[in-house]
Amino acid sequence: MNLRDFIRDIPDFPQKGIMFRDLTPLMGNADALEFAVNELAKQFRTDRIDKIVGVEARGFIIGAALAYAMHVGFVPARKPGKLPYKSVRKEYELEYGVSILEMHEDAIKPGERVLIVDDLLATGGTVSATADLVQSLGGDIVAYAFLVTLKDLGGASKLSGGRVVSLLDL
Repeated sequence: MNLRDFIRDIPDFPQKGIMFRDLTPLMGNADALEFAVNELAKQFRTDRIDKIVGVEARGFIIGAALAYAMHVGFVPARKPGKLPYKSVRKEYELEYGVSILEMHEDAIKPGERVLIVDDLLATGGTVSATADLVQSLGGDIVAYAFLVTLKDLGGASKLSGGRVVSLLDL
């Protein structure tokens, strides 16, 4: 299956000069979503993964489905003020601003092996911040998984602690 057929390009969103890659058509197609999740799960069959951390918001969709497929726990990395329990936080830069992510302080136990998942890797700022949160809680990053990587933006170079897996490079 060619996943590129299910990705819509939206110019100048969220601001002028940004080409937004909309993966909602892929997620809205049962066959494409099933294919994508199964293809990602295949990449980690031999790894021991304890938790999948999904990055808000589209990473929740892919991450939770992948956690189900791999029979492991799921942890959300959320925007500030969304989690009801004691949390750790990380401020980071986006390609068009600054943001913050939070995780519950007990979401990852020391030594747990973690797969960080998002729909798309661009500059790597959001995923790198998520990795910092995981590591601050004592988690070991096994890998990062994405449906799409925007190669020209170099985000993979900002990620450490595990291999980077992507189903599609644009």
